[in-house]
Amino acid sequence: MRFPAYPKYRDSGVQWLGRVPGHWEVKRLKFSATINDDALPETTDPDFEFSYVDIGSVSPGEGITSTEPMIFENAPSRARRKVAPGDSIVSTVRTYLRAIAPIPEIFDPLVVSTGFAVIRPRKVSSAFLAYALRESYFVESIVARSTGVSYPAVNASEIGDIAIPLPSEDEQTTIADFLDRETGRIDTLVAKKRRLIALLKEKRTALISRTVTRGLPDAAAREFGLQPHTRFKSSGIEWLDEVPAAWEARKVWIERVSRNIELQDGNHGELHPKAEDYVSEGIPFVMANHIVDGKVDFDRCNYIDKQQADSLRIGFSLRGDVLLTHKGTIGRVGLVQESDFPYVMLTPQVTYYRCLREIQNVFLFWFMQSDFWQDQLRLLAGLGSTRAYIGLLDQKKLSFLIPNELEQSAIVTYLDRETAKIDRLVKKVEAAIARLQEYRTALITAAVSGKIDVREAVV
Repeated sequence: MRFPAYPKYRDSGVQWLGRVPGHWEVKRLKFSATINDDALPETTDPDFEFSYVDIGSVSPGEGITSTEPMIFENAPSRARRKVAPGDSIVSTVRTYLRAIAPIPEIFDPLVVSTGFAVIRPRKVSSAFLAYALRESYFVESIVARSTGVSYPAVNASEIGDIAIPLPSEDEQTTIADFLDRETGRIDTLVAKKRRLIALLKEKRTALISRTVTRGLPDAAAREFGLQPHTRFKSSGIEWLDEVPAAWEARKVWIERVSRNIELQDGNHGELHPKAEDYVSEGIPFVMANHIVDGKVDFDRCNYIDKQQADSLRIGFSLRGDVLLTHKGTIGRVGLVQESDFPYVMLTPQVTYYRCLREIQNVFLFWFMQSDFWQDQLRLLAGLGSTRAYIGLLDQKKLSFLIPNELEQSAIVTYLDRETAKIDRLVKKVEAAIARLQEYRTALITAAVSGKIDVREAVV
């Protein structure tokens, strides 16, 4: 939909804002709102209960995505800024995250990190201001004023000095109503597409699970020159039904498997590299969150000096190893891909599984993504501990299903091909979501900066 421009414009006097409608004002934010009005004093009742919002709990497009219940006595020292409905919060640290969100109607007391500036409207519509603070020119102005490389930050007073365009109160309401309606439509479309992605991912997991526990579909088996499975037997495993009669079901620790697979996690205790050991180039030091989309994301990794890495005792992972996260984040699976690094070094959060014979590494990679394997992990992670952790001894209790090597190869080829089809569909839907979100941002910017006239668009 195309919207008209205003009939008359004037120069705003602000470089990043450019021209604004002739009847609009332009004022610094601090003249229309207060900043950081209210905070919890140190004398707060230790039993005071509230919901807490940190920087990581705010998404640029979705606002506040999660809260954490806590009491004052156990709260981090940064949990101090009190907010109220109608306020907006703007991140003053790690400003590149663009963590800006309005505060909705709430029932529980809500407290946010001191890493936010709390903007409370005074002479401006709260709904209009919430959009104005998410307008791209305003956001880029915050980022531009930030200092620091690894942890960029900006003073709240500097945010107050940023100019915002201000139409009349009635027009502010009109613009906010228009944006509520249009962004609501966009958000509904995005939600539908995200549900589609969730269904596609469920289909992908079901495909993997069915194939690595029941064998190839009949047509696929014949395609690879194999006979479809017609005879099945009890798996001998409580939560798994029948499996192909020719397959073996074995635990990791059984001799037959243990001589075919080597597994090891990273260094513990004093030998564990620390943050001060990180260097700009060297050997990748792989943590759980560095395993992304089935491989190691070297761009996310920290690095340690090769001389230090060579001096360590364990945790040397090679190309082709299958990686499994077993602490904190449980069950993430990846393959160590081809790279220029002689090896990667693992943290204690990650175990490598190295296939030595009879079991193919890519088959194991797919097998570990099945519901059968992931259910075992969830069961073990829930035994006797409040913190998700599956040590090497417990990992050796996990069960495998082992087809012959010819069938493993066929399963690998089939799953590589079929999951790639689903992955391509997911990427198309993700691209459509990105376009919708870009349009959403552009629409907000155009409306609150007066580039388009929406006064006649609100019904």
